[in-house]
Amino acid sequence: MTIKEMKERKRELGYTYARIAELSGVPLGTVQKIFSGATASPRYDTLIELEKVLGTPDPVSVSESQTSYGVSRQRTYTLEDYYRVPEERRVELIDGVIYDMSSPSSFHQLVAGLIYTKLLTHVLDGKGQCLPMIAPIDVQLDRDNRTMVQPDVVVVCDRDKIIEHCIYGAPDFVIEVLSRSSAKRDSVIKLNKYLSAGVREYWLIDPDRQKVLVYHFEKEEYPIIHSFDAQIPVGIWDDGFAIDFREVYEHVRFLYERS
Repeated sequence: MTIKEMKERKRELGYTYARIAELSGVPLGTVQKIFSGATASPRYDTLIELEKVLGTPDPVSVSESQTSYGVSRQRTYTLEDYYRVPEERRVELIDGVIYDMSSPSSFHQLVAGLIYTKLLTHVLDGKGQCLPMIAPIDVQLDRDNRTMVQPDVVVVCDRDKIIEHCIYGAPDFVIEVLSRSSAKRDSVIKLNKYLSAGVREYWLIDPDRQKVLVYHFEKEEYPIIHSFDAQIPVGIWDDGFAIDFREVYEHVRFLYERS
């Protein structure tokens, strides 16, 4: 649900700012700033609470300070430090800060692997020069020595960006599968990094809410939020190719049934 859609829903319901603040628990001043456009990047948790009132409780994410994550900012780390980290310890380097990465869950691996396979099959069927790749793969996003990320799935259409040890520059398409440990990093810090670096399209897959947030940065309105019953087109391609999330759900349904 975009802020524009929230505004339309507000008009439909006839809610005042005060009523929205009362129902959501979001301070009145914050509600007014978001709907007036004074706040361009509302907090992740704030938009969740607003969507509980104005739509479905979907996690719409935007900008938040890196200092919220308990990361020490005593020094700025570089790629030299990144390459010194033992191989058994998975980390990302973002704007000079090193973030630990937890081991992926079974859900994470099954979903990322299935989507990667579908993307690769599509390309191998003669659909262009773009190359899907799956983690672990280093992405030197800003082409500097302060950032190296490891997205779950990427598609790179400029093969010159694929060098021996990493992807050098922004992929065209990035997918991250959210986990409890990475949700805020993926949906706040990395969202803004991908946007500023020139990623064309970014999907955030939220297994807990069974939602997919699609940020097609070349469009005016984003994110678009889909449920796991949707066929979601891959926006970087104009050939109608889509990922059917009904198939994705069936692939991992046994995990949901156990929970």
